[in-house]
Amino acid sequence: MTSKKAGKSVDNGVMLNAYPDSMGGTLSHIADFLKKPELEDVFSTFYILPSIFNTDLDRGFSVIDYGLNELLADRKDIEDLKGLDIDLKLDFILNHSSVLSKPFQDILKHGEKSRYRDFFIDWNKFWEGHGTMTEEGYIQPDEALIKDMFFRKPGLPILMVRLPDGKNVPYWNTFYQEVRYKEVDAWDLMQEMEIQYASAEQLAEIVNKALEEGKKPSEMELGKYEKYKAGLTELLESRRKYLGQMDLNIQSPLVWEHYDNTLKTLSQYGAKIVRLDAFAYAPKATGEKNFLNDPGTWDLLKRVQDLADQYSVQLLPEIHSSYGERTFELLSEKGYMTYDFFLPGLIIHALEIGSGEHLVRWAKELLEKKIKVVNMLGCHDGIPLLDLKGLISDEEIEKLIEAVVGRGGFVKNLHGQKNVYYQVNATYYSALGEDDQKMLFARALQLFMPGKPQVWYLDLFAGKNDYEAVKKAGAAGHKEVNRTNLTREQMEEKLELDVVKKQIEMLRFRNSFPAFGFDSEMEIQGDGSGLEIVWKNNGYEARLKADLKTCEYEITGIGEDGAVCLNFR
Repeated sequence: MTSKKAGKSVDNGVMLNAYPDSMGGTLSHIADFLKKPELEDVFSTFYILPSIFNTDLDRGFSVIDYGLNELLADRKDIEDLKGLDIDLKLDFILNHSSVLSKPFQDILKHGEKSRYRDFFIDWNKFWEGHGTMTEEGYIQPDEALIKDMFFRKPGLPILMVRLPDGKNVPYWNTFYQEVRYKEVDAWDLMQEMEIQYASAEQLAEIVNKALEEGKKPSEMELGKYEKYKAGLTELLESRRKYLGQMDLNIQSPLVWEHYDNTLKTLSQYGAKIVRLDAFAYAPKATGEKNFLNDPGTWDLLKRVQDLADQYSVQLLPEIHSSYGERTFELLSEKGYMTYDFFLPGLIIHALEIGSGEHLVRWAKELLEKKIKVVNMLGCHDGIPLLDLKGLISDEEIEKLIEAVVGRGGFVKNLHGQKNVYYQVNATYYSALGEDDQKMLFARALQLFMPGKPQVWYLDLFAGKNDYEAVKKAGAAGHKEVNRTNLTREQMEEKLELDVVKKQIEMLRFRNSFPAFGFDSEMEIQGDGSGLEIVWKNNGYEARLKADLKTCEYEITGIGEDGAVCLNFR
């Protein structure tokens, strides 16, 4: 086989996708694993999920700062990956930062005097003149201005933050939040109020039990100690702590300094691609939706792109929307590579009905409109199925959801808004019925479809649904079904599996054979269950012949001289 690696021209070569602790426990273990002879020339890019950074929640998507997580990675690990000729794709979360970030902690410490006071969005300043002040101290916006807004959780997206002067300020908080109250003891109570020691001991016991039950200070029933309610509430509120992801105020110059510094840091780590997470929530304006505003979203992307150009970084905006909304096409028209969130569901659908009709139609659309995509099977999130609206019928989507759930997947919907945002959480292998041949067939289809192939580590190892992890994670832990951390011993064992060996063989071919590239010529034809895809470039040719009913396939590589240099089924 002829390799393109020496010329570093694998513009759409294969990309590994994993958390830094997914494969052995640390990034160092992953780098060592990728040095194995079995993995040579298999990957040209590595998408490391953001727990590689200093983060606290949401498996990395709540960033404190973009320094490396010292428990999982260091600069030597990154240099080792560069030594393997592997570029990086890293995340940049545009919409929010952790409450533990330096700017937010500075606000908690210095209040109105903090230089970061406007780094995050003060809800009341934002909505001033556009609503009614409530008794709780936040503005309830006029209904006409928020009726079309999409909120990720019930109620208004705010977190009431207590400043040092005792003032409570509501900040915009789209995603996770949690308020924690510290337990008290008799000494704490005696220092804050006129109370005897024995009574303070009893009151502390009542308070701590109420906190354990999840009650807020205002909700506590103190019985004979009710006269201490005001002082107790003040004490607890003054010591409350927060967890969560606070929305950034893109009107603040300091936020743009943060954006610039972050892109510079990511490029210094070796990032060639930067995935923009939650970017569509960042631009906000009264009377507009708070998601994918036009022109606010595109103005934001243009300014971020101008920053990224300084560091030779390619941006990959991440957004879920239905096919019918055609956001993917709009992103492409504006010059961005985009995610093919349609392919995972289309492949499962094609296998369910035994026809490549929709795959052929979708591939031809990408080719005709010259849309560059990153495609995938599984990923750290669920399998997106409502994205298919407009590409296949609603009835077919429902059948697809039922099929994957019937094989052990979990449905994700946002506080009942099924038709707004919907994923099924499952490993791709389990979504295919844990059938080795179907897994290999799906991989072959992915690698021959247009785009840069991204490979979720658990798919590579034919990972099964992890119900124990879901159980251990508790409420909202459904995503853990597809995030199992593998030990080095488990990976070594799985390397002996036929379904893993054959995937690696296909991935190496896709990553290094010169027929593939964004500048290649590609043809796709389908007839009932039959499917044929051909890639051509510089005299090289790669062919896939596949049958959607039998899941049989044949991959052929043809060299410059016209001779077959690789063939496997």
